[in-house]
Amino acid sequence: MTLGAILTALAGASPALAQDDAETQGPPDIEDTVFAGDYLSVGVGVALNPSYTGSDDYVFSVLPVVQGSLGGVDINPRAGGVELDFVQDPDEGVGLDLGIAARLRANRASQIEDEVVLQYGELDRAIEVGPSVGLNFPAVLNPYDSIGVGVDAMWDINGAHGGMTVSPSVNYSTPLSRAVFASLSFSAEWADEDFQDYYFRVDDTAFIGDGAAPLPEFEPRGGGFTSAGVNLLLGIDLDGDITNGGFGIIALGGYSRVLGDAADTPFTDIRGSKDQFIGAVGIGYTF
Repeated sequence: MTLGAILTALAGASPALAQDDAETQGPPDIEDTVFAGDYLSVGVGVALNPSYTGSDDYVFSVLPVVQGSLGGVDINPRAGGVELDFVQDPDEGVGLDLGIAARLRANRASQIEDEVVLQYGELDRAIEVGPSVGLNFPAVLNPYDSIGVGVDAMWDINGAHGGMTVSPSVNYSTPLSRAVFASLSFSAEWADEDFQDYYFRVDDTAFIGDGAAPLPEFEPRGGGFTSAGVNLLLGIDLDGDITNGGFGIIALGGYSRVLGDAADTPFTDIRGSKDQFIGAVGIGYTF
């Protein structure tokens, strides 16, 4: 979940959550908030993340964010991309997400800090597109929280890895006050043989440096999970009232563990680390 998703979820947070007279105040009517009808949240963040999947070097990245609802189509951010949800959630009960997800994958396409890995060449950027489906369960532990489960299946249409990925996720979100929101998410990624071969194969013929190739050759075993991890995100509305839009900030911390061929490739096992961390801060505006 990103800043825009936080702003959306906080639209239903009661003023009573931050006050002692909670029993006498109810949640605001959605028609009285910025989220009635069409709205848009735009923002930008700065992240500190591994320079490639499995790296132990960290680089800064600038992350744009767009989220909202226009003409009955929900716009939801994804890592490196976006998802369009064409099914509107009901006013009460379980909601269905059904749409299309797309992302740009720039793994080992730039910002390779390891001088040995860099000599095995930069890779092409992948453009991945495919269906997205999920379910939202509101009011699980309190009237304002929710659990979401979903999965994206995407194929590279840019001729980079030429394969597919499947990314399941589970998310728990809850407001902590009128202005503060927390989201805890668990996710994983499975990739097919073409994906694994493109990113994790180590081949002496790909080495472009001087002398003998310094890393042992590595042949991926085929499709399998590449990573699993957890993220904790906090969102804060700057004027203390999420329902009127305006500026908000986010802070994100996350950990993931690379798995299978992603962990066993010498790019990770010798030159990098199986443990991956990410931190980010951002600011956005909703109107």
